[in-house]
Amino acid sequence: MSGDAGGRRPLISGNWKMNLDHLEAIHTMQDLNLRLQPADVSGIDVSIHPPFTDLRSVQTVVEKEDMPVALGAQNCFSEDAGAFTGEVSPTMLAKLHVQYVIVGHSERRHIFGEDDAMVAAKVAAVLRNGMTPICCVGETEDERDAGLTKDRLTAQVDAALGSVAPEAVGRSVVAYEPVWAIGTGRAASAEDAQEACSWIRGLVADRLGPDAAAGVRLQYGGSVNPDNTDALLRCPDVDGALVGGASLDASSFVDIMRAAALAKR
Repeated sequence: MSGDAGGRRPLISGNWKMNLDHLEAIHTMQDLNLRLQPADVSGIDVSIHPPFTDLRSVQTVVEKEDMPVALGAQNCFSEDAGAFTGEVSPTMLAKLHVQYVIVGHSERRHIFGEDDAMVAAKVAAVLRNGMTPICCVGETEDERDAGLTKDRLTAQVDAALGSVAPEAVGRSVVAYEPVWAIGTGRAASAEDAQEACSWIRGLVADRLGPDAAAGVRLQYGGSVNPDNTDALLRCPDVDGALVGGASLDASSFVDIMRAAALAKR
C-alpha cells in the first residue's frame, strides 16, 4: 500500500542527541529563529529534540519568540513516577509542553539494550500522557545484506504498535532509520526509503485498518542533509525526516525545512 500524503503534514524533526549544553542550545535556537521565514515551514511541522538538560531552555526560547516549532524529547521512561533513579517520566515531559517523544531510536536499542517490549511500553506511556511518539524502526547492515529488512520491520512495527488503538496509531509517527545509514554519511536512496515506508504503511493497513495507515506519518532518518531532502520527501510514503547531525547547524536545518516544504507542495 502506498499513500498519497493526503492530509498528512510532513514532520521534520531535529534530534540533537547528546550535544549542546543549555547555553549552546539557547544560542542555536536564537540563530534558528533569526533564519526562519514563514515560507520555510509552510505546510510542514517541525520538532526540536534537545537533551533533557536543555528542554526548559529551548522551551523558553520557543515560547518567548513564538517560534513555529514544537518541543520534543529524545526518550522517556515507561512509567509515570516511581523509584527509577536517573530516568525521566513522560508526565514530566508533558508538563514542559513537550509534544513529540522519540522512542526506540537505534542507539537506544543497540547501545542501551532496549528491546521491542520496552519500546512498546514507552510508546504506550507517551500516548497515555497526551504526546506523540516518534517510534523508530530499522534494520542493521547484516540484516539488510541477509535480505531480512522486511522481516525486521514487521517484527518491530507489530511489537510497538500491536496493542495501540488504531485511532492513536493514525496520530502517531513511525521513523524508518536504517541502522547502517545513521551517522555514517551513507544515506539510503529515495527508492530504499520509499520501499521501506510503503511496507510499513501496508503493515499498519493490514493490522489496524486503512484509516490508521492513511493517518500515520512515516519519517526517514539516516544521514539526512539539505542535498538529499528533496528526493526523499518526494516519495509518496515518506512524510518527513528525522534529522541528526544536520539539525545542530541552524543554517543546514533551515535548508532541510525549505527543501521539505517545497517537495511536498
